[in-house]
This record gives sequence, structure tokens and C-alpha cells, in this order.
Amino acid sequence: MREDTADFRQLFLSGAPLLDARAPVEFARGAFPGAVNLPLMDDAERHQVGLCYEEQGPQAALALGHQLVNGEIRATRTAGWAAFARAHPDGYLYCFRGGLRSQIVQQWLREDAGIAYPRVTGGYKAMRSFLIETLDAAAAECSLLVLGGMTGSGKTELIADLVTGQGGSRDAAIDLEGQARHRGSSFGRRTVAQPTQIDFENGLAISLLRHRAAGLPALVVEDEGRFIGARNLPQAFYQAIQVAPLVWLEESFEARVHRVLGDYVLGLSAEFMAALGEQAGFAAYAARLRDAMAAIAKRLGGTRYERLSDLLDQALARQEETGETDLHLGWIALLLQQYYDPMYAYQREQREARIVFRGERAAVLAFLRERTRA
Repeated sequence: MREDTADFRQLFLSGAPLLDARAPVEFARGAFPGAVNLPLMDDAERHQVGLCYEEQGPQAALALGHQLVNGEIRATRTAGWAAFARAHPDGYLYCFRGGLRSQIVQQWLREDAGIAYPRVTGGYKAMRSFLIETLDAAAAECSLLVLGGMTGSGKTELIADLVTGQGGSRDAAIDLEGQARHRGSSFGRRTVAQPTQIDFENGLAISLLRHRAAGLPALVVEDEGRFIGARNLPQAFYQAIQVAPLVWLEESFEARVHRVLGDYVLGLSAEFMAALGEQAGFAAYAARLRDAMAAIAKRLGGTRYERLSDLLDQALARQEETGETDLHLGWIALLLQQYYDPMYAYQREQREARIVFRGERAAVLAFLRERTRA
């Protein structure tokens, strides 16, 4: 049998399969990428055992747990753990503190299925603490390069090129918006829900751990505000981004307008219709765009908001009736000219001293690849 482990660094670097034996409610609050929740106790059982522990002590709680999870229930859950263990012989199991629950799972696997399967000592709590320490250390020690540019300049696409294109390294950049499942502006919500804050932090910490293990001289991230949708960057990492060297991506206005059309109109409508069907999907997509516009109404001002809303409504009506999307170019261009561009131009002026390189896509990509090459 492989030994139990407390080598959290190797666990996350290797991407070892993880069997999470905590209750579903615990798993929903925060988990690790790819972990599978196969609980020893469901939420109701855990609640009953917890009350018993408070009122009668640990021995009574343990006895109640064995009473609740017995017979067919025990057999069914053990079968699930055994299937996981056979499918993932290189994996590990854990509970919250690496204590009684994971020990029981380990024992029942051995007794009922003849499988010796290792656990993570310290459990979820120790693994989570390790990742928090990883985030803090990376913020203090990583050499960051921050990619900036006006809305629609293609920053996220360039980040993707860094890790997939020829000469790139998969650990040279982190797509923060991808990990947050949000495009970062008021129009950035996707069809899928964002991860929990804890899940977002765990994923970011593991990406930072892998970058540092790769020994690369610099890490590229996109210029982000404190929040990406409803998820917020860890304070120390956010502060590191605010003082790191800035690389500015230049792009023509026309190209930026068409890229926004592709991401926030064509891409978003396709996502919704794929998820909900053509009619319901279009209605949800249209509501999402209108809600996003309403969210910045105060900052736009009444007159400008009404003008942009009218243009958006006309574009949506045309798209629904004929499938044509060219009318969307009108409100997108106006929104960039009158709202996003002045804001980004001001921010760039304030951070001019941090800009170490600026250029169009090919030049910026070449510069970043050179700076991140081991």
C-alpha cells in the first residue's frame, strides 16, 4: 500500500486524483480542482452526528454515525469509494481534518472491498492552509508582468497564445478571467456560474505553484481590478499586480469593436442558446445584456444610458427577427468611445511610468515569450 501523505506540494503539482469524503455542504463551500465528493455522511446525517457530539460527546456521536451509515447504505458508499480507487490507483482520500471520517473510509475500503488506499493527513484544512501560504509567497516572490490594453484589444486571447502557441509554456501565464469564469466587466457574466471564492483561490494558488515549480523567470497576468465579477483577487496578489511592470497591447478601434461583438454578442448568444435552446436562450441572453447596461446606468448618466439602451434594443430586435448582428456595432462603438476608452485612457496615463513595452499583438507576444522563457 502507498503511504498516507502530507506532501501537499507534490499532491497539487502531480494533479493526483482526490476523493473528498466530507459532506456535500462542506464540499460546496470550497473544494480543490478535480476533486470528487463521495461523502461518508450526507448533510442530514452529519447534522445529526454533530448535534449528538455537542450534547453527548464523541463516543455517542461515533456510535450514532455507525448506526446511521450501516447495512445497505454502507455497502453502497463503499462501492462508490472502491470504484473511485480502482479507476484512480494513484489517488488519495481525505476528510476535513484528515481524522476519523477519512480513517473510517480507509478502514471500510480495506475490510469490505479489499482495497488499501492512502489518505491525506491533515485533510482539507491543512491542504487549504498550504494553498493560502502559496498565494502569499507567490505575491511576494513572483516576478509579474501585467498585460494591459483597452477594452476589446484581445488581452485574454494573447494570454491563451502564451500558453498554447509555439515557444510558449503552459505555466508562463494565468488566465484570471478564465479561472473566475467571468470576462471581467459589467458585461462579463457567462452562462455558467462563477466558482465559489474559495474554489477560485484554490485554483489560482495551484496555478501559481505550478508556475514556480517550472522555474520560469516571469509570470504574465491580465490587468484586472480588485473584483472579477463577484470573485475578488486575494489582497496580496492584487497589490502585487498594481505595482508590477505593465505591457500595453495596442489595437485599432475597429478591431476592438468587432472583437467585443464576437465575445459579448455572438459568443454569449451562442452559449445561452446551446444551454437553454434557441427561444429561451435568446431571451436569457437579451436579458443579460440589458441587465449589464442597467448596471452601469448611473455611471453613464441618464441621457447616455437611454441612447445606448435604445440602440441595444434595436439591435436585439433585429437579431431576433433576422439573425443579423451588425446593429450591435453601433452601441458597442458608442459605449467604447464614451465610457470604457476614457476610463482606460485615464488609467493608462496614471500608470505610464510602469509601462515597459507597448505594441501591436505580434510584437507584444514576442516580447512576453522572450521574457517568460526559462
